Amino acid sequence: QLQLVESGGGLVQPGASLRLSCAASGFTLHNWNIGWFRQAPGKAREGVSCISSRDGSTYYGGSVKGRFTISRDNAKNTLYLQMNSLKPEDTAIYYCAADLYGSSWPSCRVAFSSDYDTWGQGTQVTVSS
Repeated sequence: QLQLVESGGGLVQPGASLRLSCAASGFTLHNWNIGWFRQAPGKAREGVSCISSRDGSTYYGGSVKGRFTISRDNAKNTLYLQMNSLKPEDTAIYYCAADLYGSSWPSCRVAFSSDYDTWGQGTQVTVSS
């Protein structure tokens, strides 16, 4: 069974850090383009970051560039999102997603959620004082 399970969300104050994890099962994560997306209440889903399987290139949405870092641990088959200098506008449900049909091959596309066919259930991140 192909599955992605996110964890690590929570309530933090502005300026704090969080690290999200996404554990993959049923497939080898580093063989596929994979990314993080988020959706705030009443807003459209937004691409946060993605990492390409071919060469490990990483891409970021403009609102998080310089603050967030995507990475993967091949041994643990897990994707991470390190989030620093969190702002209230980062509040959202964060999802990891994999492009198992190769829609975005060779390079992942952070702006195109339609490329991704396998999604986790999401983890809530709330940034508030």
